[in-house]
Amino acid sequence: MRSMNSGAGCRRPGVALLVAVVCGGLLAGCASMPDSGEVDSVDSSQRADADAQVRVYGVPPRKNEQPGELVKGFLEATTSDESDYVTARMYLAKHARRQWNPTASTTVLSEIPQVQVEAGGGDRDAGLTVTLTGKQVAQVDAQHAYRPDARSYRQRIHLTREDGEWRIDALPTGLVVGLSDFQRIYRSVNKFYFADPVPGVGGKARDVLVADPVYLRKRIDTVTSAVKALLDGPTTWLDPVAASAFPAGTRLEDERLSLDDSNSLKVRLSAPAEKAGQDQCLRMAAQLFYTAQESARVDRVTLQSKDETLCSLSRGDARAYGPDQTAGRPDRQYFLDEQHRLAGLADGDEEPRRVPGPFGADGGLQLRSVAVDRAERRAAGVSLNGQALHVADLEAGASPGEARLTVRGGSKYGLTTPSWALGDLWVADQDPDRPRLLRLRGGTGAPEEVPVDGLKGQRITGVRVAADGVRIALLVADGDRSVLRLGRVERQGSGGLSVRELRSVAPKLVDVDAVSWAGGSRLLVAGSEQGGLQQVEFIDTDGSLSSTSALPGITGVGGVAAPEGAGKAQAVLAERDGGIVRLLPDTNWKPVAKGSAPVYPG
Repeated sequence: MRSMNSGAGCRRPGVALLVAVVCGGLLAGCASMPDSGEVDSVDSSQRADADAQVRVYGVPPRKNEQPGELVKGFLEATTSDESDYVTARMYLAKHARRQWNPTASTTVLSEIPQVQVEAGGGDRDAGLTVTLTGKQVAQVDAQHAYRPDARSYRQRIHLTREDGEWRIDALPTGLVVGLSDFQRIYRSVNKFYFADPVPGVGGKARDVLVADPVYLRKRIDTVTSAVKALLDGPTTWLDPVAASAFPAGTRLEDERLSLDDSNSLKVRLSAPAEKAGQDQCLRMAAQLFYTAQESARVDRVTLQSKDETLCSLSRGDARAYGPDQTAGRPDRQYFLDEQHRLAGLADGDEEPRRVPGPFGADGGLQLRSVAVDRAERRAAGVSLNGQALHVADLEAGASPGEARLTVRGGSKYGLTTPSWALGDLWVADQDPDRPRLLRLRGGTGAPEEVPVDGLKGQRITGVRVAADGVRIALLVADGDRSVLRLGRVERQGSGGLSVRELRSVAPKLVDVDAVSWAGGSRLLVAGSEQGGLQQVEFIDTDGSLSSTSALPGITGVGGVAAPEGAGKAQAVLAERDGGIVRLLPDTNWKPVAKGSAPVYPG
């Protein structure tokens, strides 16, 4: 064991957190309270940068602790790596210990809250009030769902005397932590549910998995926590369009899950799971496999009841349910060359090649934007003037045929870049007098207008539909700028659609220029903050900044493309100054060719 000393800026003299280096296994390891060594004060910024092997433990209140210092000590103790907050509860009065629920919510502030003891509190022996203030940036609810929520924060904590010592007897719901502590303590994990069946698509639609991101504590048995969160069902936002294969009321019978030497995970479930048939059981196992896979390498999942094995799913068999079956496994990127013809590029290629068919090598049409379906057999192209939408096969001799959709608006407005999902084609008409979101069933059906709640007549300037077909990223005009919104695609019994509950997923960006899906719960965004330069970064669909490594700086970007599936191609493309630039892993941005409108399939 070693201790970490704080530098300048310790938050309060005499109050400390125990910091110990422990052996760190993913599912099991040494996490016991250290019983020797120095105790030093460590502030949040140091802890946030500490090695993953370092564990932080709270320090109990001191004798005759004064109110302000007691509250600060309590806040410090809530950021420790104790699973049950046993030290933090020592700061509470006896009845408050029983009532306090630290998992009810987490309020995230930009910095640790400021603590101020209110003056003129009357008889100090009867109690007094301490005020917490700060700048709130987000909330995490009881379902572990993150939501950006910028506002001023002000809450009160009440203290009373108990056995001659100050203790907290009334406090805000859940936890309140600074951003650096939040990033140290929590990590984003996807749990997976099945998208609602899509009428007319066929039976496989019921096996489309949708990522539902939540924040869980990093060092408190993440696999078990993730599985418990999975069994609780989809988060509130996703719930109307996704469902769990687990029967209602299914719970874990084991307090702690662990992998064996062959990376096999055995999970004992409560009685409701026994009612599932084999097909349903395999779908349950698929949900559990991909959820657990977020935290550990899993090669097999076996579901058990109290007395028997229910079903078992190997890594190979799990692929039949994997998100890649709808996202595809692309090995090429696409863009329009300087003659506005469709070209393709693989990671190993130095020079792009025109794609067969009327949009590319056959030279039939010049395009302003394009979308390649996830099977890479068809493409949808918007004419150079933005007014016509064509769909054609990507093969020599294919015909673009008649326009599937024609609008007015000219070069300033017209149609957005199209987007494919589950065989359907989506596009928005930017006509300022009649802005519309449209879907073409099967890519060739008659255009159907899709209502979007909350737009209030605003124009959609960009459309990207997730591979699962139930989430849609929209760029929405806001004056002379565009903002990013994420919507939920809800399906009616008649086969009609609507987009509901738009939410902001890039609240810090006042102007968003381009967006692309980049994974199950991740977006690639080009945009700028107030008064700042444009930046290209990954953002999670819950509005939190992705944990993925930052991208090299670049400005002047007019379009971006990233792979949504897990194929060979891992390059990121961007349109910049009339050319296409590419970012391969562990490299910097490099020019590829003159061109515009980069896309991956979808």
